[in-house]
Amino acid sequence: MIDLLTKIHNKLTLEFKISYRARHKVKINDFTLNTWIFVPNSLGINSQTYRRDDFYKDVRTNLRLITPVFLLREIVADNAVPLKNLENAMRQMASSPTRTNEVEYEYQIKMFSAIFKSAIRDQSLYIINHKIFSEKVLLFENFIADVRDILTKYRSLANIIQTPTVTNKQYDYYNFGDEFLSNVTEKTLYRLLLKIDKLPDSAPEKNIRMPIAHLLQQEAAYRVTKGFPSVSTSNDKKHSNLIFRFGALKKYIESDLFLNANKKREGVLVEQVYYSIAAGLSMIFATGIAFSFQKTYGNFTMPLFVALVVSYMLKDRIKELMRYYFAYKMGGKYFDNKTTLSLKENQIGWSKEGFDFIPEKNIPKEVLKTRNRIPLVEADNRYAKETIILYRKSVQIDREILDQNSSYDIAGIVEILRLNMTSFMKNADNPEFPVYALEKDFSLKKIIGEKNYYLNFVFHFKYETVEKYKRFRVTFNRDKVVAIEEIK
Repeated sequence: MIDLLTKIHNKLTLEFKISYRARHKVKINDFTLNTWIFVPNSLGINSQTYRRDDFYKDVRTNLRLITPVFLLREIVADNAVPLKNLENAMRQMASSPTRTNEVEYEYQIKMFSAIFKSAIRDQSLYIINHKIFSEKVLLFENFIADVRDILTKYRSLANIIQTPTVTNKQYDYYNFGDEFLSNVTEKTLYRLLLKIDKLPDSAPEKNIRMPIAHLLQQEAAYRVTKGFPSVSTSNDKKHSNLIFRFGALKKYIESDLFLNANKKREGVLVEQVYYSIAAGLSMIFATGIAFSFQKTYGNFTMPLFVALVVSYMLKDRIKELMRYYFAYKMGGKYFDNKTTLSLKENQIGWSKEGFDFIPEKNIPKEVLKTRNRIPLVEADNRYAKETIILYRKSVQIDREILDQNSSYDIAGIVEILRLNMTSFMKNADNPEFPVYALEKDFSLKKIIGEKNYYLNFVFHFKYETVEKYKRFRVTFNRDKVVAIEEIK
């Protein structure tokens, strides 16, 4: 199963979050994802101006495990796996501080914190989007109670490792987890407050505002006692150090979810074999011409001399044409790069990627149907054809090895792909476009409109016997990405 979430990462970058969920009953899980990008002709993107290396400079990918899924109330309830795993690891660390126990202790802190981050995010979004307003207050109250319970139980575990056998450095791992939990709690609660404050005073959600504010106050006081950096309203600092620390803690906590990825160029040997064949075919042509003319006109004659010169000229052209054929025509059967995915030094799978420009006549009908150009664009496309890019992905996950190397039930891997749009923006016109209208008094009014461009992405997912297509439209101009939306 393949899931896709999209968003604007920043004003110049799109983010695609692709989840590859591997079935437990299948040892080797294979996934295919083809992404067709339809680019307006006016942007000047083609095989001459935008090469394979340019694309891979614009694309950045991170591969990590899918965070184990737990409801908030399941994280620290009786015999809850996250709390139980963490407590056991801490007791082992305190009683026998070996390197193996230290690694497991740090790993469980990170996993507990990452699971909390995912659970509090999902639960808060569920409450915000819940349609039955009469139930929202109860959902909010349970949410606040669950968050308090998790923070209290995590912090109560500190006494387990407050022993002479645990070094200050090892105790810092626990503090990093504590600070991260506090950061995530504050961020989520402030997001909820912003949502609540936009509601009318009669909304039932207003009743939960004070409990949220009280929990935020308590967290702020706790951060002071622990010496954690906090946002201050009493000065004009830009809090750059605090923001840097937020990011560093996030990377530290999620580091055990990220996979060791070793990327290498794919198909180098095959490419060299094809190029050797091209050189051999051109040599056969040149030698055949020389032998033929020598047999007809003899040695050291003018016709033989001319034939040798012409065959030498054509030999190099034939060689380059054959290289082009093998590199571009047959290159679609191979991938550009292969990334080996490892967890705890054990290979759990691989990911391959390929980039090509594809003529429209070679596009599958289902892709063009999903693209679904409006009549005006279809008419314009007869003269200024869209450039079509195909970005191919093939992913394989070994379910058995993945299960053997994790104490949690991991659903699969997630790929976070970010595409920088600068290359597509550089040939765009000025985003400010003046239009005019007449006022009631017949005076002329100038209105500044916005000139936008559109990229259409068609995704083709394939897993086992299931195939599906999705289309997204990206709106952007020369300065920024404006929007990304799914077109049903």
